[in-house]
Amino acid sequence: MEITEVRVSPVEKQNGRLKGFATITLDGVLVVRGIRIVEGEKGLFIAMPNRKAEHRCGACNAWNVFHARFCNRCGKEILKPDAPEVKEDDEKNYHDVVHPIENEFRQYLQGHILGAYHNQIQNPAAK
Repeated sequence: MEITEVRVSPVEKQNGRLKGFATITLDGVLVVRGIRIVEGEKGLFIAMPNRKAEHRCGACNAWNVFHARFCNRCGKEILKPDAPEVKEDDEKNYHDVVHPIENEFRQYLQGHILGAYHNQIQNPAAK
């Protein structure tokens, strides 16, 4: 699989951990949007697009999205508890929508995205 296009959009306020967003095109046929460029303790890294999962199914324990009435895995109705057991902002409530399976491919993606980010930062006029 080959990255055929990388677009980065640095955030305007560089004082937080989030440094920008990236969109990549794979093999000229698949676009992945919402990749975050984040400053960590060991430098910049990419965080893949994710979505918030609100609650688990009582029957099969699968995560389901916020407004789901029925479980995506088993199809049973989801009964929402009155008092949630987990905090709403708990990072366990977020699940990657797209992610590389092999570390080598993650490094390949990260290298291309961070390279494009650094080029954009050094030369903001060239897009």
